[in-house]
Amino acid sequence: MARTFKIAPSILSADFARLGEEIRRVEAAGADLIHFDVMDGHFVPNLSIGIPVLESLRKITRLPLDAHLMIERPERYLEAFVKAGANSISVHAEVCPDLPAIAARMRELGVRASVAINPETPLDRALQAAGEFDMILVMSVHPGFGGQGFIPETLDKVRTVRADLDRRGLDLDIEIDGGIKVDNIDQAAHAGANVFVSGSGIFGHPDYAAIIGAMRSRIGAV
Repeated sequence: MARTFKIAPSILSADFARLGEEIRRVEAAGADLIHFDVMDGHFVPNLSIGIPVLESLRKITRLPLDAHLMIERPERYLEAFVKAGANSISVHAEVCPDLPAIAARMRELGVRASVAINPETPLDRALQAAGEFDMILVMSVHPGFGGQGFIPETLDKVRTVRADLDRRGLDLDIEIDGGIKVDNIDQAAHAGANVFVSGSGIFGHPDYAAIIGAMRSRIGAV
C-alpha cells in the first residue's frame, strides 16, 4: 500500500536557548511534525524536557507534536501530555505490561497511539498488539542520548515489522528514531519506515530547508 513519508525533527538536538525560533525554522523548512523526547532518568540514564515545554511549543506551531515517552509508568502522564497539546504519544513496550490497554487509553484521550521498541527488544509483543496502535516506533540507537550513531542491524527490525503489517493488512506508520541523516534515510525508507526522526541530522546543519529538502529527495526515489 502507498505510504506517506514524514520528516520529524527531534528537538533534543535543537538550541534550547532559542527553542521557539528553532521550531519556527524547521516548520518553515518543511518539517511534517515535531518529535518531542521525554526522559525520566530511570528508564533511560538521562533527563530531558517535559509537559510545560510541550505546552509552550503548542502555542507557537501548527505542526503535530509527537511525544516520545522514554519513562517508567507512562500511563500516569498520558492525560497531562494530551492536555498540553500532544497529537501522538509513543510508549515503550519494555515498561508497558498491557499494551492493548494503554493503546485503548490513548485513543480514548483522542491521541494517536504508538508503541516503541529498543534495538535489543524482541518484536513479539509489539507485533501482537499492532492492531491496537496507529504507529510502531523502532529505535535505531539506544535511547537516552542524542547524537548517537545509527545501528544498521535495526533495519532488519523495520523490515520484519513492515512485512508483518503488510501480511495482516494493517496500515500503520513505522517511525524510525536514532542516527537518521541524509546519507541513510533512504535505507530506512527501503526497509519500510515512513516517519523519520532526525535530530543532529537536521539541527546540525545551518540550512534546515536545504537538509530537509535533501532528505525528501532521497526518500522520494524509494
